[in-house]
Amino acid sequence: MAKNDNSAINANDPTSKIDAIKQLIFGENMVEYNHEFEAVKKDILKKKKELENLVDEVKTELLQNIDNLSTDINIRITELENSLEDKADALEEKKLDRKLLGDLLIKLGEKISN
Repeated sequence: MAKNDNSAINANDPTSKIDAIKQLIFGENMVEYNHEFEAVKKDILKKKKELENLVDEVKTELLQNIDNLSTDINIRITELENSLEDKADALEEKKLDRKLLGDLLIKLGEKISN
């Protein structure tokens, strides 16, 4: 009688009913499905790792490109500063020449007057 009471309890247990239904519907395929799900899970984790590695590579490449660009910009700024300095010096020389020319013209004018 105790067995009948246990089987009655098991028959009324919803979890055991669900397990029994799963077994009837899927049976031996459950193990195969579990293997397939594990394979898909491993594949997804592998792809995730590959993507993470790719992101790291791209990040490293971008940082290197930014560093190279920064160096190039600094070189160009220095070249522009030097060019601007040279032009400023040339302009000062031209102004100096004009002053000198003006002084020479005054002296020439004085000599002509004398």
